[in-house]
Amino acid sequence: MLRSILFVLCLLHASLHSFGQETGRPNIIVIVVDDLRWDEFGLAGHPYLETPNIDRLCKEGAWFTNAFHAVPLCSPNRASILTGQYPSRHGIIDNVARNQLSHKLQTYPIALQKSGYRTGFLGKWHMGNDPTPRPGFDYWSALPGQGRIHDPILYENGQLNKVPGYVTDVLTDRAVAFVKEAKRDQPFFLHFAHKAIHPDIHQLDDGSVDKSQPGSFTPASRHAGRYKDAFFERRKNVPSKPEDIASLAVRQALEQRNSSPIKEDWSVLMDPGTSEKTIRDRAEMLLSIDDGIGRIITALEEESIFDQTVLVITSDNGYFYGEHGLSIERRMPFEESIRNPLIVRYPPLIKKGTRIDQLVSSIDIAPSMLELARAPIGDHIQGQSFAPFFKDAPIDWRDAILVEFYTYENPMPWLMEMDYRVVRTRQYKYIHWMKHPPELYDLKADPYEENNLIDNPKMNEIATRLRAKLGRLTLEALGLSEENRR
Repeated sequence: MLRSILFVLCLLHASLHSFGQETGRPNIIVIVVDDLRWDEFGLAGHPYLETPNIDRLCKEGAWFTNAFHAVPLCSPNRASILTGQYPSRHGIIDNVARNQLSHKLQTYPIALQKSGYRTGFLGKWHMGNDPTPRPGFDYWSALPGQGRIHDPILYENGQLNKVPGYVTDVLTDRAVAFVKEAKRDQPFFLHFAHKAIHPDIHQLDDGSVDKSQPGSFTPASRHAGRYKDAFFERRKNVPSKPEDIASLAVRQALEQRNSSPIKEDWSVLMDPGTSEKTIRDRAEMLLSIDDGIGRIITALEEESIFDQTVLVITSDNGYFYGEHGLSIERRMPFEESIRNPLIVRYPPLIKKGTRIDQLVSSIDIAPSMLELARAPIGDHIQGQSFAPFFKDAPIDWRDAILVEFYTYENPMPWLMEMDYRVVRTRQYKYIHWMKHPPELYDLKADPYEENNLIDNPKMNEIATRLRAKLGRLTLEALGLSEENRR
């Protein structure tokens, strides 16, 4: 009798600690790293950066090798990740402080909360400077605006407070506490948006920015100097002279930038070629994020829920290291900017070492998390769940992705006429600039985008087909179709 009672108690204990697996409703943690390139971690091929915890998640989960940003810019892509919509649908099209609009977004945490999840937001909201809570979150701890690296200000418990410490560590402390405090009879969701690896822009206590000081990539003191003698071998599409840049639009924009007084006001953005120091400082800054991921993993393991938690690593946009003549920039439609370092670990569904090469967009994260959580996927969501890939199930998947970019907000004159729409297939990329000639690249033959084929007569048929495909995708992003357009 006693043995039977003990057996039942053991079963109950095990069921509580494997809640997500037993019910099919896992815990979910989505970690968004600011400005992280798709190749900016150890396993992705960075020559010296050590990221054992990111690498572990990659080895033990699924690595999406053809993931892309719906828009390569902070605010609009953060909205796309949270809503599953294109910027042209959700309305956050740039980095203007759209405080009021961001309170009205149809984010997927709202659906998770309604379906029984305890939901949390932590870190950099960055769809406006307003750090007050948005709908859909039970727990809220947010940086106002861009936030700052040292002694960050956080809005939590109904007020702003300065918290001593390095921002990545401060935020990780709260992520670990969120995990530790989670109830075992209720699944949880945490959207953890890092400040790093964005440069410190010297935010003052009142939230304003001290533009008299250039921004800097500032690692935690324990990591400063780790890579002081390291060298980053550049990709072969870093031009030695302007004439080597294949994109006429970019050449013209750079000419305007180099003759503009804006350099004096935005010195944080002006680092020709992106210097070795900047690349090293970024790498050292990322070490604290990897440390933090390790701490979250440890907390999940201590609570016996690591394997019952979906862990996602992604970013809001890429970054240029001098490719195409661009530096400290992320807006342009080239691979270094639009590719996404998307990693998902969840052992009940995902085999170790899974590689998924389907064309995936940041708008697919929302429906994927909702499907894994068995929560309803609303008709307003434009993305497609990639969860069926984990089950080896047949899936009707896209053959092209759309990337949008608007320049409404720009305080930088050289970017004011750089609006574009892109269609990207497995082999080709067609760029429709609103105010510049189009561009066409064969990514299979020319992965570095050095040869614009738009004027090649042999490519006319392909260009026509891609242009038509782009038109259809753009209409769909707007919520229109060929029929109702007519």
